[in-house]
Amino acid sequence: MADKIATREAYGKALAEFGAIYENLVVLDADLAAATKTATFKKAFPERHFDCGIAENNMICVATGMSLCGKIPFASTFAMFAAGRSFEQIRNSIGYPHNNVKIGATHAGITVGEDGATHQCCEDIALMRTIPGMTILNPADAVEARLAVKAAIEFQGPVYLRFGRMAVPVLFGDDYKFEIGKGVKMADGSDVALIATGIEVEQALAARELLAADGISASVVNISTIKPLDEALVIAEAAKCGAVVTCEEHTVIGGLGGAVCECLAEKKPTPVLRVGIQDEFGRSGPAKELLSYYHLDAAAIAEKAKAAIALK
Repeated sequence: MADKIATREAYGKALAEFGAIYENLVVLDADLAAATKTATFKKAFPERHFDCGIAENNMICVATGMSLCGKIPFASTFAMFAAGRSFEQIRNSIGYPHNNVKIGATHAGITVGEDGATHQCCEDIALMRTIPGMTILNPADAVEARLAVKAAIEFQGPVYLRFGRMAVPVLFGDDYKFEIGKGVKMADGSDVALIATGIEVEQALAARELLAADGISASVVNISTIKPLDEALVIAEAAKCGAVVTCEEHTVIGGLGGAVCECLAEKKPTPVLRVGIQDEFGRSGPAKELLSYYHLDAAAIAEKAKAAIALK
């Protein structure tokens, strides 16, 4: 875990890397190429990069048209503008006809930091989960982000990819295998299952160490594909541990916690507590301080795990 790289950085590099392999790959941006890191692709393939200006809804429609011409478009902007401002266009132009458009949403979650509540999109997973047929990928580190881009290119259908602004530790090695719809067990345990996504995977692993110091055995599961959820893995961990804590940099309403609760309520009723944004807006501040303030850090996860165990 020595290196720290933002998943948005990995996104930009992956687009440029795979752009050399997939000649029908095109990238669209909404006047934010420097921030979303699609400028890396623009430098390598200027004729295949399209700045649509501050007109995100139009960008989604342009991307849809390109997909109908055989291109594989990645429409990129901040998560707030992608999922929030362009929801109707994504639903009606991409989701309903099931067009082959990829949405690269950067600057997701509370760790946008000083940009504050208007730019801290903690509702995007919930919004995208409601669109039939939408695949949602939320990588935990730069390695997974790169592989998620490749998987999205090769996948036929709409994909929402969620990337962060803050640099995070590299958790996986070069031999890591990524598969859409498959979760990954990061560590085994028997007392409580910590099911995490995105940057919260790092926090869950740290929480596991805190719990171990108190004699509590926690498993850690990385769910990078939130939809479709790896229900088999979730059910297996719930059955083994008897208590679950979900961890996400997103509202607890409709995100990973909602998906896990829906699955377990129907197929394996289990006590579940959710770590995430508790039905409130963000605020401006340093990213790491916000993780602590909103109880998304390792210490908060460990305390929530103890509470979940008490519900057995």
